[in-house]
Amino acid sequence: MFLVNDSFDASYTTVPNSPNRPEQRAQTMADYIYLLQTRLTAAQQQSLALVRDVARSRGMTVFLVGGAVRDLTSGSPIRDLDVVVQGNALKLRKDLQSAGATIAGENELMQALYLNFAGGIRLEVGSTLSVSYPKPGKPKVEPATILDDLRRRDFTANAMAISLNEGSYGLLMDPLNGVADIENRELRLVSNYGFIEDPARMIRAARFGARLGWHMEEKTQQRYDTGKAENYIEALSPTLRGYETEEIVHEEDPLRVLRRLESEGWSKSLFPAWTSAKANEPELTRLRDTVGQLEAMGIHPDPSAAYFPLLTAKLAPKDVAELKKSFARPGFVEQIASLDADTKNFAAKFNSKAAAAPSDAWKMLMTAVPEQILWLAHTSKSAPVLARFQAFFTEWPQARQRIPYQIMQEMRITPDLPSYAELIETLFFAIMDGKLDTPEATKAFLEPFSPPAPPPPVNMRRRAVKRETKAPKPRGKKAAAAALEQSDENRNADVAVAAEASAPVEKPAAKVKPVAVKEPAAKPAKAIAPKPPVKAAVKPAPAKAAKAVAAKKVVAKKQVPPAKMAKKVAKPVKVVAKRVVAKKAVAKKIVAKAVAKKAKPPVKSKAPVKAKPVKKAPAKVAKKVVAKSKPKGKR
Repeated sequence: MFLVNDSFDASYTTVPNSPNRPEQRAQTMADYIYLLQTRLTAAQQQSLALVRDVARSRGMTVFLVGGAVRDLTSGSPIRDLDVVVQGNALKLRKDLQSAGATIAGENELMQALYLNFAGGIRLEVGSTLSVSYPKPGKPKVEPATILDDLRRRDFTANAMAISLNEGSYGLLMDPLNGVADIENRELRLVSNYGFIEDPARMIRAARFGARLGWHMEEKTQQRYDTGKAENYIEALSPTLRGYETEEIVHEEDPLRVLRRLESEGWSKSLFPAWTSAKANEPELTRLRDTVGQLEAMGIHPDPSAAYFPLLTAKLAPKDVAELKKSFARPGFVEQIASLDADTKNFAAKFNSKAAAAPSDAWKMLMTAVPEQILWLAHTSKSAPVLARFQAFFTEWPQARQRIPYQIMQEMRITPDLPSYAELIETLFFAIMDGKLDTPEATKAFLEPFSPPAPPPPVNMRRRAVKRETKAPKPRGKKAAAAALEQSDENRNADVAVAAEASAPVEKPAAKVKPVAVKEPAAKPAKAIAPKPPVKAAVKPAPAKAAKAVAAKKVVAKKQVPPAKMAKKVAKPVKVVAKRVVAKKAVAKKIVAKAVAKKAKPPVKSKAPVKAKPVKKAPAKVAKKVVAKSKPKGKR
């Protein structure tokens, strides 16, 4: 049995310019998966999925081939879908009919089925074959692999395939480097004997040239000219003659193709009585404009059945009947015959009360058969019908631009709601019918869809409470100074300045009990010698800082032995050296506290006689501070 992965490897190794490395293959797969998802219409994707599921249920691998792959790669409109399966495609007839396909025709020799799907989709399902030509125009077919099937095709641009199988979906197979010819917009024969084996390929070359605007590669052009000169077309089989004649009607611009075939001389070989002069060119142009308008609205009809009566408008009825009889798809002939009757039935519904409101008419047009919509829009003479189609093309779509997204946002109706898309459509139809003319009406309409307001967020943070900083409880000899600092923070600065002016301070030389007085000059050498603080104290300090030092000394009076008192006196000097500049207001408060607590006159003290002044600089600074504070006491 044919292995998909092995065939893929073979396809890449046979093509120098194709990606061989796994990462290149993965990138190519991603590119074509994207093209399949974006370039195909929803109806085309659904049709491919149905065929794929049916083939897989029968154990067949399936590939998208031919013109569909070419148009995907080149960016041209994709009109037809060609699919091949590895096996006999004729065995899928019943399964495909059960899946919703309509059998329009078949070709037993090439094991092909011509299908129609909903939405105007034409799809051909064939078998992977190897074809040989013992005689021109007389093919002999055998089952083969996908690679052999690609190598028996007409042009390299059509000899490509995309896998639709699980595990390799989107993988491109291009054994003959057709991508390069697509880039050059060239038609190159797969076989040097292509025009001899199958003369229909010359007609096909002219048709592709008229549709795509491509030119033939140099050697292909030479063989084409040789075929015309030697009249290879005589070997054209009746089946292929009818197939190529019908393909003219299926073209996007059939009149241009018909004229190209006339200029190349191929019309005489197909159907001599049918020429471009027999067509109604103005009506064809108007019909093509209507097709463009419907496609812009998301409706994609197959205009082939509508083209036919306009292309044969001046042809004799007998010739018209003979032309239909030659077509390869009997189902297409039936579609042409039933188009008028089906359109009349649709027109009756479109004019009924079921389509009275604009929204109802819109819904009916979006769900009806596209071919019937096209033919009604083109052939109707009814003024109301034409007015509705005009509103459908121009006025009604503007309702989508008036959807009140801002009001919806204010009412907490956001895209994350489960029913948001349905609500948008409901709004679209309500605006189309003129039900929401004012903001008040819009809000009333949206109120049932508005979700409840979310509860206010709970603030778990506690409110900050200001707490007075409590100094640590003083211990031992530092109790007086710490208690004074704690009470000083609650004093008013202005009261402190006034108290400072009236506070009496005595000279340090007067008689003072050694127990109650601290004098910095009498501090032992070890306590007076701090490194950085003493240097800072030597610097000239402001007058207020000196006063603060004096006040600090007076406040700290307590019953302490002389030696320990001297050590206690040195510490305020260190504190002053560090904080004298930054805390002037605190110094004033200390003075005020000292004045308030003094109930007795200041006690005079003498400095110990045996104190060793190791460094004179701090002693002089202390004396200066005491001297400056003396006049205040006298005042």
